[in-house]
Amino acid sequence: MGLFGRKPADIPEGEVISLENVTKAYSTGAPALNGIDLHIKRGEFVFVVGDSGSGKSTLIKLLLRELTPTSGEIHVLGQDLTRMRHGRIPKFRRQLGVVFQDFRLLKDRNVYENVAFAQRIAEVPMKSMRKNVPSVLALVGLAGKYKAKPKQLSGGEQQRVAIARALVNEPEILLADEPTGNLDPRTSEEIMGLLEQINQRGTTDLVVTHNKDIVNAMRKRVVTMNEGVIVSDEKEGEYHEA
Repeated sequence: MGLFGRKPADIPEGEVISLENVTKAYSTGAPALNGIDLHIKRGEFVFVVGDSGSGKSTLIKLLLRELTPTSGEIHVLGQDLTRMRHGRIPKFRRQLGVVFQDFRLLKDRNVYENVAFAQRIAEVPMKSMRKNVPSVLALVGLAGKYKAKPKQLSGGEQQRVAIARALVNEPEILLADEPTGNLDPRTSEEIMGLLEQINQRGTTDLVVTHNKDIVNAMRKRVVTMNEGVIVSDEKEGEYHEA
């Protein structure tokens, strides 16, 4: 069932993310990614770790189709990103939820409006929006904060709003890029617990992080990158220094 109790739309069985021999080279010199293979199955929770410059951000941009690879094949939710026409990209991205380190909330809108904004972009009917937004705010523990502006919220609450916005369209995949980077340790644990709860409801989570303590505590699949290559991929892994 989906986040709000609905059966998900058609989702490819098996792998929802597949990278085959993917290289991304910039004009400045060494490739950001150098021949990587990565396969993620539906419902997995995967950490991607590594030092700055290891290729993590390039990986996220490729999965969002913000970049295309220099060579290799990328499939997300059964769609070939390397051959995707530009006009299909917005519809494709609606199947993904994205959470960033810096929240990226609309400062002049309240909590409800920030989350509803994602529904408006997806052209969700108003009747459905009025059900979905309160439901997802309750899921992330913000049912009583819907009228608050971002500046009235703590960092953890702002990130919960960002997660609610990422989830409201019931994405098949949640991409989280350093979601605890601006948060204290206790709040970081709460946010990661929320992401785990979302994963248990059927969403595939891919989380880029530098948070060694959380990675070691959660014992999820851990993909370690270094200088554009995957140096380890462990099922119940730990954070490895490159």
